[in-house]
Amino acid sequence: MKKVIYCLLILLIITILTSCSNERDKPVEIMISAAVSLTDALNEVKENYETTNQNVQLTFNLGSSGKLANQIDRGAPVDMFLSASSKDMDTIAAKGLIDESTKVEFASNSLVLITHRDNSTTINSFEQIQPEKIAHFSIGEPNSVPVGRYTKQVFERLGIWDPLQSKLVMGSDARQVLTYVEMGNVDFGVVYSSDTVITDKVKVLAEADDEWHESITYPGAIINDSLHKKEAQAFLDYLTSEEGKAVLKKYGFK
Repeated sequence: MKKVIYCLLILLIITILTSCSNERDKPVEIMISAAVSLTDALNEVKENYETTNQNVQLTFNLGSSGKLANQIDRGAPVDMFLSASSKDMDTIAAKGLIDESTKVEFASNSLVLITHRDNSTTINSFEQIQPEKIAHFSIGEPNSVPVGRYTKQVFERLGIWDPLQSKLVMGSDARQVLTYVEMGNVDFGVVYSSDTVITDKVKVLAEADDEWHESITYPGAIINDSLHKKEAQAFLDYLTSEEGKAVLKKYGFK
C-alpha cells in the first residue's frame, strides 16, 4: 500500500513540474489595440518580431482610434495602445490610463482624395471638389474616426462641409471608406495615404495640405494596468527602431 501511495506521489510531482514547465514555455501574449490603418504594417512587424522573439505573441485588436480609446476607458484588457490620433491618446492619458513615460510618436500620415481607378474625373485637387456634381462621397465618421475628423476639418476649411452633407456616406474606419471606393459604391473618398498602398483598385487624385487639418501623428503607449510592461516596452522599442520604421515606411507611413 505504501508503495502505491509513493508511486502516486511521484506521478503527482511529475505532473506538477511538467505543468509548470509548460507554463514557462508558453509565449507571453501582448494585447495591442491599434488603429485599423496600421493593419498591414503591423502584420509584417508581427511576423518579423515573433521570429526573433519566440517568447512573445502579439495579438492585435484593430479598429478606429476613438472606439479603441473608449474600450480602454471601459477596462478592456489591453497592454498597449497604438493610435492614429493624438487626441484619442490624450483622452485616455487624462484619465491616468497610460504610462506617460512610455508615450512615443512612431509614425505620421497624410490625407488623400481617392476615386475608383476607372473613374475618368479630371479633379486633381481638393479645391476642385464640386458638391453639386457628386452623388456619393465617403468619409470616416467624424465623431469617432480620426480620418473623418481630419476630413471634416479640410472640408470646413474649403467651405464645402455643409454643401456635402446630403452626399456623405460615413465609414466606421478608413478601411471601410477605402472599400466603398474600391467597390464603386461612391464617387470619391478620403483616406490616409498609407491605405492606398495596399490596393490597385483606386487612384489618388490629390493630397490635402497639412495646414488644413490637425497634424496626423501616431502615438503609442503602454497601458498602466498591463501585466506585461517589460515585454510591451520591448515591442514598442522595436516598432520605433530602424527596422520597425522601415516596415512602416514600406506601407506608406512617414
